[in-house]
Amino acid sequence: MSGQRGHKVFQVQRRHDGEAESGPETARDQLAEEVAVALVYNGLSHVVMMASPTDLEDFALGFSLTEGIIERPEQLYGIEAEHRTLGIELHIEIASECFVKLKEHRRNLVGRTGCGLCGAESLQQAVDMPKPVAAVALPDGQAIETALGQLKANQPLQSVTGAVHGAALCDLEGHILLLREDVGRHNALDKLIGARAADRESYPDNSESFVLISSRASYEMVNKCNSAGISTLVAVSAPTALAVEHASSSGMNLIGFARPGRHVIYTRSEAEQELKFSESKHVSE
Repeated sequence: MSGQRGHKVFQVQRRHDGEAESGPETARDQLAEEVAVALVYNGLSHVVMMASPTDLEDFALGFSLTEGIIERPEQLYGIEAEHRTLGIELHIEIASECFVKLKEHRRNLVGRTGCGLCGAESLQQAVDMPKPVAAVALPDGQAIETALGQLKANQPLQSVTGAVHGAALCDLEGHILLLREDVGRHNALDKLIGARAADRESYPDNSESFVLISSRASYEMVNKCNSAGISTLVAVSAPTALAVEHASSSGMNLIGFARPGRHVIYTRSEAEQELKFSESKHVSE
């Protein structure tokens, strides 16, 4: 067994129908790594996530932003990774006011889940009302088609393992500008949000871009996009009912079942609705 960045190579046996006499075929298979990653803030261990051991600085920044631990990238001062026998510790230094809030929050902590609602101790905190995002028009069908066509080529880890999710930032023509991968769909999105936040000047703002994810659009995925001010989320698979409700409440565009030649529009932002009304009014006149 040998290790590479994000995946490991194993010796396996492949058995095919009709080959009982010759026996299984010996081959090499590349499997995605899944590592315990502990996020430690100012010396305080906060949470352990199972994640791909790639782009961990992006993950730390994105997670810190989408979980509300910090409000701005400037409040994160440094990240240091320490490799342990059982996983990786990310030692994250944040502003003192953010750390005070984090400690206060943890005093009432009663449990965690792996669904992305880290540290929620009440229903109100777990399913809070989303904040409004900037209203923008939907990306057109050709842009979504272009992004889908580029997704595979921009997922190197998925191409060799078949076991990771991708989250991509796309311009309005559908060209993928930035993509991050992880065994967890939430982690992939956090990594994308962190990578973009670390270098915002290199990428278009939310009114000139959209995010494409290779997974379903759960409430947590919508919530993370909402926290980052992302106005349009396109998912390869289905959304959940709660995801649609929250996307609608915040004014997001939410598109699911994105496939070559077709997709389903679940919510439209106010800008999209106003545009359609203006077009229909112009036609009637």
